[in-house]
Order: sequence, then C-alpha cells, then structure tokens
Amino acid sequence: MIMKHLTLSFLLLNLILFLIIQSCSPKQEPKQATDKINLSPAQYQDLVNLFKEWRAFEKPPLREGAPDYTMATFGKRLPKFKELQAKLLSMDTARWTVEQRVDWCIVKAEMNGFDFNYRVLQPWARDPAFYKSFWTERSDVPAHEGPTHHATTEIWTYNFPLSPSEKARLLNDLKVIPPLNSQAKLNLTGNAKDLWNTGIRDIRSQSEDLKHLLEQNDIKQDTELAEAIQVAIQSTDDLANWLEQEGKKKTGESGIGKENYTWYQQNVHLVPLTWEEEVLLLKRELARAWSALKLEEHKNRNLPPLIDADSPEAYQKLAEKSAKSLLSFLDKEEIVSVKDYFYPALQAHLGKFVPKEKRHFFWITAHYDPRPLYSHFYHWFELAQMDLSPHASEIRRSPLLYNIFDSHNEGIATGVEETFMHVGLYEDNPHAREIVYIMLAQRAARGLGSLYAHANEMTMEEAGKIHSEYTPRGWMKTEKELRIFEQHLYMRQPGYGTSYITGKYLIESNIADFARMKELNKEPFRIKDFLDKLNEIGNIPAILGHWQMTGNDDALRLINQRNQ
Repeated sequence: MIMKHLTLSFLLLNLILFLIIQSCSPKQEPKQATDKINLSPAQYQDLVNLFKEWRAFEKPPLREGAPDYTMATFGKRLPKFKELQAKLLSMDTARWTVEQRVDWCIVKAEMNGFDFNYRVLQPWARDPAFYKSFWTERSDVPAHEGPTHHATTEIWTYNFPLSPSEKARLLNDLKVIPPLNSQAKLNLTGNAKDLWNTGIRDIRSQSEDLKHLLEQNDIKQDTELAEAIQVAIQSTDDLANWLEQEGKKKTGESGIGKENYTWYQQNVHLVPLTWEEEVLLLKRELARAWSALKLEEHKNRNLPPLIDADSPEAYQKLAEKSAKSLLSFLDKEEIVSVKDYFYPALQAHLGKFVPKEKRHFFWITAHYDPRPLYSHFYHWFELAQMDLSPHASEIRRSPLLYNIFDSHNEGIATGVEETFMHVGLYEDNPHAREIVYIMLAQRAARGLGSLYAHANEMTMEEAGKIHSEYTPRGWMKTEKELRIFEQHLYMRQPGYGTSYITGKYLIESNIADFARMKELNKEPFRIKDFLDKLNEIGNIPAILGHWQMTGNDDALRLINQRNQ
C-alpha cells in the first residue's frame, strides 16, 4: 500500500499541469462576501472593534468553572456568531490599504476556523487530547500546535518558589482541571478510533507531569497547593481510565476526508492548494530531497565522515560553537538583521547531550552539526520579536487562532534551512548540507503520510510507516515516540503536517515575486531586505504576507475563484 501511494510516475507532468492551471487562472477581485450580502462603507477602526468583539465571543462561557464545550451551548451561541460573521462580510474595504485588507482577511479566516470546528473538526467531541490542560513548555510557534482548550495551565510561565499572587494564579488554573475532565466525559461522543486511542497518551502524560510538580519541595510543603494538585491528578486518572474503556468501542475513521481538508486549507489556513495538489508537491519535495542528498553524498565522498558528539562536554562545546557560527554568519553575510534578542532566544534552546540509543530524529542531526536544526529555530527569533516588539496591528499582535499561522511560521523555519545553506553557511562543513536534505525528506515523508491519513486511505500507523521508511539513513526508526507524536498532531490539526513544505513553497513564491519586482525596478535583490520585511509583517498566513510585500494577490484570487 505504501509503495502504491508513493509511486512517482507522471509526477513531473502532473506538477507542470498544476502550475499551468495556477498561472492561467482568470484574475478577479477577491470575493469578500456572498452575493446576498450588501456591502456598506467601513472604516478600519470598525474592523478593529469587530475583532475585539469576535475574540471576546470566541472564548466560551463557563460551566462549573471550566470552559463550556457542550453542544447545547454551541447551539445557543451560533446566532451570535452568524451576526458577527455577517458584520465582517458586509464591510466594503475597497478603499483600504493592502495592509488593512490583509487584517480583514485574517479575521475572516479565524471566523471560518470557528465555523469549521463547529461543523467538522469538533475537537471537543472527537479528540481526547483537546482536554489536555497542563503544559510544561512553551510551543516554538505562536500558540500550542493543534486544538487546545481555552483555560490551560501554562506551568512554564511560573517562577518557583511562587509568590502569593502566583500561588493564587496557579490554584485558579488547577481548579479548572476537575470540572473540565468531568465535562469531557459528556462531550466526547466521537467514533474516531485512531484519534481517540492515541489521545489517551496525552491525558496519561498530564497525570505524570502533575506528579512531577507535586514532588517539588516548595509545592509538597504547601498543603493547599498539594491538595489541589492531588485532586487534579485523580481527576485526570479517572478520565484516562474512562477513555481506555470507551476506546475499546471505537471503530470509525479519524481523517476529515479530501473535500473537507481542501476547504479547510483554502478557507481557514489560506493555503491555495487542494488535497491532490499537496500530494503532488510533497512527492516532488520528497524526490528532490532524496536525489539532492545522494548527489551531496557523492560530492563529499572523499571527505572525512561526520563524527557525532559522544559526551555532554562534547555536545555543549559543539552547540555553543554552532550557535555562534550561525548568528555570526547571518550578521556578517547580511542575511537578516540580527537583533539583540536573537542570541538569548537561541541560547535557551541549544539542547543537551542525549545517549546515542535514546536520540530521536532531530537530536540525531544535532549531535553531528546542530546548525540545520538551529536554522529551523528561527521560530524562537519570531517569538522573541512577538514578546519584545509586538506588532502595531492589534489583529496581528497575539497568536492567530486555529494555528492559522502555520504556513508562515513552519514555512519560513523550514525554508531558511535551505536558504542559509545556499548562501554559504556550510562552507566549513560540506557534510552538513546532507543533514539539510535529510531533514527536508523527513518533513515531506511525514506530511505525505498525514495526507493519506486524512483522506482515510491509511490508518495513522500506516501513515507513520511512510514517515519512517522514507526518512533517509533510518533516522526515524530509532525512537517511535516522535513518530507517534507527530502523526497524532497532524491528525488532530489538518494541514499542520504539510505546512512545513506547503508553507516553504508559498514563501519561496513570495521570494520569487519580490526578486522579480526588484529586478523590474532595476533595484538589487537582497535576502536581508526580504527577511526583514517578512519579520516586520508578522506571523500571518504566507499568501497574505506575499500580497502585502509584492502587491500580488493571485493566490487569494485563486482561493476565492475555487470557492465561488
């Protein structure tokens, strides 16, 4: 079955046809409303006010102290949502700036996300992992990857020992867990077998994380906190046990299907591709990564092999040297404006030595040369910018809902791995170029598997086999937990598994148009100009950044044409 799906025959012809279809699509103004809605003049401030109202609405009311995800409450709230959506769609934005119209598109995409979750995805009913409350680490993208409820305990935001005010905050956070777990037993009525049974791991791990918190001396000695944590642990264990019993009855498919996947990608994440086109693109990138890897290996065949760090001291030395090498290169070669916060942002995530038998894919690469992985940690530069230099637009300042940021954040982080390589980062270590292509192949393979899983042509386990078998050098076969985690996330969040490749493709399209614009104006193209401008625009869907930077809205037109 795997070989059937990965057959690359006729791939080049299909890709050419896809590009022809895109280039020949008739141009028209982006459709902002249905024909039945009368447009009325609007000021940009009207959008900002509506955005505030929308974000306040998007947070559900409380039920016994926890967010209320019961279907009865969703039903009661639906008319208000329709009212907000109608307000947005009735706005005449023709005289707004491109930047202002981009903000309008962001709000529209978020509202489409709410609509899709209500109609199709329904994580509160299908996805036990939605009820994970206790998070020990910050995500490397603007918000947690995948559907997450509205009252999580972000333990990484606390400083221990706790001040009185922080203790009160933690107690309030922990009090949400028991009633939410009880509500989960009412709401979780779905029949998605893979999604259900894999999600139990997330709930079990929450119990373990709470137990680790309880072991801290300052927590253990605080009777009030210790009791609250014990209650949360008991409640979490009860939910996990209930999920395991119910999981034995689950028989249904977990994917949302090709049609739903395509609508979601185009209307929520603003990726102008169909399910079929994403398959073609990921097959192409998988083939390119493998072939480029083998050519690199041939070119480097007479060089001494890479030696991995074999001790904590060796890894620490390698990590610090690599971080300084990367940032010095970016600065001296004028690749991007290196801000003061770049080094501390990267320094906090250099990793540590992992024994060879326990390394998963990414830490295997890092023990040879961490710079390909640290290039992907461009993520942390973007998050530091969000924290320290928030965007002027209130609409772009906080993380976009429903992971709508993925085409930008995962696309640029994946894209710069190759960009930095092409502009000379690895002149001192040519073997590191091989790692870049291995990482690209891994991302293409796992994304391809996730597409077949969402089409219900494969189970999650079968999708994981593509992920494992088509990653070079067997580096995805060393530690199965990463594979399970990634395929589970991509089932929970449609399109996330492909966003590394589709986002990279969309950002490369932006680079091409930006460079052509410079050439037509007889101006030099500088990658620093492009990346600085992209950083300035913020964490928004890739095609909206493309539109704002170049004036080219072809991708948005294509989406609107396909959804008429």
